[in-house]
Amino acid sequence: MAYMYMLRCADGTTYVGSTVDLERRIAQHQAGEGAEYTRRRRPVELIHVEEYARLDDAFRREKQVQNWGRAKRLALARGDHETLASASRKRWT
Repeated sequence: MAYMYMLRCADGTTYVGSTVDLERRIAQHQAGEGAEYTRRRRPVELIHVEEYARLDDAFRREKQVQNWGRAKRLALARGDHETLASASRKRWT
């Protein structure tokens, strides 16, 4: 299994990543051993996870979500499908 995950950092920003070992990766972020971005913004909170059969699929989704704005990312984390759809339409109109 592979995972695309989203963290809320202590400063309110979000971080999106992918991994094959979610527990280990979250522990790394919390210990300051994860990405440079999260090192300066601890503690972090896991707010969203998606499971994939392959790491390259999780990585592809990571890159997609990284290109989204804050409102759309947070809508995904909340499971707010109406806001997700609305944010997608606004981008293309």
